[in-house]
Amino acid sequence: MDLIIPTISQGLLWSLLAIGVYITFRVLDIADLTVEGSFPLGAAVAAACMLGGMNPVLAIFVAAFAGMLAGVVTGFLCTKLKIPALLAGILTMIALYSVNLHVMGKANLSLLQVDTVFTLYSIPDVTLGNMVLVIGAAVVVFTGVLCYWFFGTEIGASIRATGCNPHMIRANGINTDITIILGLLISNALVAVSGALVAQANGFADVGMGVGTIVIGLASVIIGEVLFGTRSFKNCLISVILGSIVYRAVIAIVLQMGMPPNDLKLFTAILVAAALSMPLCQAKLKKRKVAE
Repeated sequence: MDLIIPTISQGLLWSLLAIGVYITFRVLDIADLTVEGSFPLGAAVAAACMLGGMNPVLAIFVAAFAGMLAGVVTGFLCTKLKIPALLAGILTMIALYSVNLHVMGKANLSLLQVDTVFTLYSIPDVTLGNMVLVIGAAVVVFTGVLCYWFFGTEIGASIRATGCNPHMIRANGINTDITIILGLLISNALVAVSGALVAQANGFADVGMGVGTIVIGLASVIIGEVLFGTRSFKNCLISVILGSIVYRAVIAIVLQMGMPPNDLKLFTAILVAAALSMPLCQAKLKKRKVAE
């Protein structure tokens, strides 16, 4: 239980990042690297606000707003200035490194002496680890339901249609520039909230905590899709959340088996590559069986 509860808790907090990556990677069909800057941005803004005396819940909303601004900047570069989406995300990510340093005033901030959302609303006889699990589950369920409702509305359907067939959606009179910017806004808001919650759970915010987050998000998305399917949008959201938990479980297991922490990024990259190649491998196996 000492390993299971923290693993699930971290998986739930990081699943918000995975949902944000899913919105850009699968829904909008855009490889957005802004998340590597908006994740630590959410942590930095929340930490700075809390150290300034702000309520931790309000600090999370401020972090979400900061993530929205980051998404809007990437969307503006991509749609109005016609910069390729991948390069636009890289430019925003690089700029956010300096922004995060200015927000925090230094490379990292400690939250050990500050009330977080997990300590401020603690339940008697419930440990901090269990509170992270309870609040993380509540936030993820609320976010999942909200996303499912929103992407079922006319605006949400327009965003989904933009990723599927932008020419068709433009022929129907929808401004795809607005839908792309709105999708990036929502995605990076979720990523920033994930960063704020992870910072509060871990007790610190660091300017370098966003390194590799895009790979972590992609790993969660791909693992969830491979293991739990993509039959519907609701199923996709659930798969992404469960994929994040499974990814954290895999990381915890390999660390328990003695893998050096320095090799985690390499392991994650190999895991994502293997997951991405699974559909091709499955197709080749089916062809071989038919041929036999």
